[in-house]
Amino acid sequence: MNPGLLTAGNGQSWENDLVAALDRPGSGMSVVRRCVDIADVLTAATTGQASVVVVSAGLRRLDTDALQRLAAAGVAVVGIYPATDPRVKVRLERIGIVHCIADDVGATAVLAAARAAVLRLATGPVAAGADLAGGDLVGGTAVAQLGVADPRFALASADQAPETGIPALARSDPPPRGRVVAIWGPVGSPGRTMLASNLGVEWAEAGTPTLLIDADVYGGVLASAFGLLDESPGLAGACRQAANGRLDLAELTRLVWAIGANLRLLTGITRADRWPELRPSAIPSVLAVARSMAPLTVVDCGFCLEADEEITFDTSAPRRNGATLAVLADADVVVVVGTADPPGMERLIRGLAELRDVLPEARPLVVLNRLRRTAASADEASSALARFAGLQVAAVLPEDRAATDKAWVQGVPLSEAAPGSPLRKAVRDLAGSLSRMGALAPTSAVPR
Repeated sequence: MNPGLLTAGNGQSWENDLVAALDRPGSGMSVVRRCVDIADVLTAATTGQASVVVVSAGLRRLDTDALQRLAAAGVAVVGIYPATDPRVKVRLERIGIVHCIADDVGATAVLAAARAAVLRLATGPVAAGADLAGGDLVGGTAVAQLGVADPRFALASADQAPETGIPALARSDPPPRGRVVAIWGPVGSPGRTMLASNLGVEWAEAGTPTLLIDADVYGGVLASAFGLLDESPGLAGACRQAANGRLDLAELTRLVWAIGANLRLLTGITRADRWPELRPSAIPSVLAVARSMAPLTVVDCGFCLEADEEITFDTSAPRRNGATLAVLADADVVVVVGTADPPGMERLIRGLAELRDVLPEARPLVVLNRLRRTAASADEASSALARFAGLQVAAVLPEDRAATDKAWVQGVPLSEAAPGSPLRKAVRDLAGSLSRMGALAPTSAVPR
């Protein structure tokens, strides 16, 4: 590992003490640069001379975007917060800084945290649980040498790490987390918003508190589906707060609309040119708070999965579809909707291939929308999907323009506009089948 270290402390006493300690022989690490701002930190990180940066919590523009770029450069981060204000530590942890140290603990503790941060970035959080106060950055304890990929880690006892006297990390069951359902579909308006809004309504009416999120970067219309004039910050505001570590349950509650007793709505962007406001690096933090707000979160995603912005830029580039990719990667259930006609099936099959390339581990549930006898039967559409995509159809929704037109004109869900329509009944059956599958039950798994 590279023993280089960067600092960005604006000349605070802890930075001076750390630099002085690393100037002594045998420290095991060396200061590459004392940076003046986050731009200086990012520039120095790209040189490959440092493996960790120690930053002050007061550094301007220290957010999730900056941390994402540092991680891509292979540079770990340690945050220093004022000992007199522990709330700052919470903000640092929210933006993704795991190793946070008070500014009065001394250079030895900061150096130990820097070693732990580097090890965590290189080998994962399990090996980073070891005590790294002693030893150098390259050598050190046996647990650091093994890493989490070593098979001997699997042979360790429950109470002790392999070949060390280091106690294993304490295990506790975290509280149940809500589930995230992403609604995605290929180009061609297959009915993503219709399905997302009405699934959310059906689950809410069944007694499950549900949060709807409009994450369509090409211009979402979930607000219009409920007759709202969207002038609220919505998801863009939540991303801004999350990027700076200030999004909590109270703040998210302030940003959402209350549609009913069990239904909340976080609106999206009304103009396509506002897509940079939906930061991909902030999406996981927004969804993490959403999981604590409601047992179910339904996200309406954009159609495009391309990620070729990085090819056309020599430096880190903005990613228009990054928010969509971030939602799909974080979702517990991915529902893919396509139209049951020849052009729609072609787009659906190609879209599923793109989704498989982007997220190989995803197991999408396919819904065929707008089924009509003049285009194809349910059996024909299902057999085509099985033949060309190797997937089974989870549900088939009939064409019902009268019901959907009435719902959009009135700004109400199908359960109010056309409660007895075949489309509403099919959506309700789909919501019930997904609930019975157990895929929507809260989980106590450790957050990804």
